Amino acid sequence: MKLLTVELINQFPRLYETDGKPKDQVKIIAKFFHPMSAATWYATEYDPEERMFFGFVNLGNPLYAELGYFSLDELESVKVMGLGIERDLHFGEHYLSEVLESKNI
Repeated sequence: MKLLTVELINQFPRLYETDGKPKDQVKIIAKFFHPMSAATWYATEYDPEERMFFGFVNLGNPLYAELGYFSLDELESVKVMGLGIERDLHFGEHYLSEVLESKNI
């Protein structure tokens, strides 16, 4: 599966563009996950030159859940039992506040 399309790239604010905005105004543009784990990446910003995202990362444990940067190259390189990271094609429109509230962060 292609993790990013041109249409998605064009929807992303660039890195730091949502810095300081209330979390209920920061739209999650893409959700990535691995089908064999609870790891999930919620991307809110993207730099196409650096191929870096900013967003919320939840590795399936509250101790490993945080806002931060993650790389498209790293997501594309993950293979567990032959399966890679996928993009949730049915995620819909959600905001960062929803994810943070659901994880009690």
